[in-house]
Amino acid sequence: MKLSQFQFDLPAEKIAKNPPRWRDECKLMVLHKDTGEIEHKLFKNIIDYYGKGDTFVFNNTKVFPARLSGNKEKTGANIEVSLLRELNREQRLWDVIVDPARKIRIGNKLYFGEDESLVAEVIDNTTSRGRTLRFLFDGSYEEFKSALFSLGKTPLPIWVKPEPEPQDAENYQTIFAEVEGAVAAPAAGLHFSRELFNRMILKDINKAFITLHMGIGHFRNVDVEDLSKHKMDSERLIINPETAKIINDTKRSKHQVLAVGVTVTRGLETYVTTNDEVNAYDGWTNKFIFPPYRFAIPTSMVSNFHRPGSTMLMSVAAFGGYENVMKAYREALEGDYLFGPYGDALLMI
Repeated sequence: MKLSQFQFDLPAEKIAKNPPRWRDECKLMVLHKDTGEIEHKLFKNIIDYYGKGDTFVFNNTKVFPARLSGNKEKTGANIEVSLLRELNREQRLWDVIVDPARKIRIGNKLYFGEDESLVAEVIDNTTSRGRTLRFLFDGSYEEFKSALFSLGKTPLPIWVKPEPEPQDAENYQTIFAEVEGAVAAPAAGLHFSRELFNRMILKDINKAFITLHMGIGHFRNVDVEDLSKHKMDSERLIINPETAKIINDTKRSKHQVLAVGVTVTRGLETYVTTNDEVNAYDGWTNKFIFPPYRFAIPTSMVSNFHRPGSTMLMSVAAFGGYENVMKAYREALEGDYLFGPYGDALLMI
């Protein structure tokens, strides 16, 4: 398929700036992928489609305050740094994206904080992800991490809100976030509340958790028309043996496996056995799913409404069927559905 097949006009007013008052009360569009039938529900109705023995798979990654505002040495020019991943704990090395990148050279020092208390030196600008910074900090690692994160802001995408607000630190985090390492929240998981989890228990619906640390790669523009030539950034993926067993037991008993979000879908499809079961895994994935694609693990999937031309939209279309999903998106645009991480959701069953 081609990039142009996933383009459409998304008015700014269709992007949710804030989540609903209650996590599980956003709108839920339900797409029956075999028939193309569409239903309109609230997210808390999602468990009406599942029962005893079914399994919901979540991504328990935890977002850290990855956006830093600083100044370049000598010129004092304002710069924005997005932390991607820690490369070396002892040397304080981090992979980052710097904006505007054209002004930053190897050897430049960057200053952060009102008192410029945190300093970083650019030591590499050749990585595909942007730059490598060495933070110059004399204290312990715990003191450094505390200083770094105290200056950081919630990495809410700027197309949602140019500047995050204090409440975004909680809003842009799932209630089950546990393993720190993501610079973007698994948006479909944001809709799950403790009340909804309790109702899942009453219906004997299983929960299983993988860890996939979302990076900036999910939001990069796809710049090739032929999707087979697009390369995803690698992201850390952990599927422990207990999770793999829960999912495989569910499949063997012919029950449903719901992938909560695109990241979970990518993770589950990364290392699959020849008899369509999940392998336990601790490593990296650069899996890119786009139509046509045969899914081995999830039987259903829920995801937010995504921006045009995004890799997330392509993965959703692979699962629900291109024609079905684009029809659902047209209905969402014509109706009162909202897009983005704080927006509404699409369940494909």
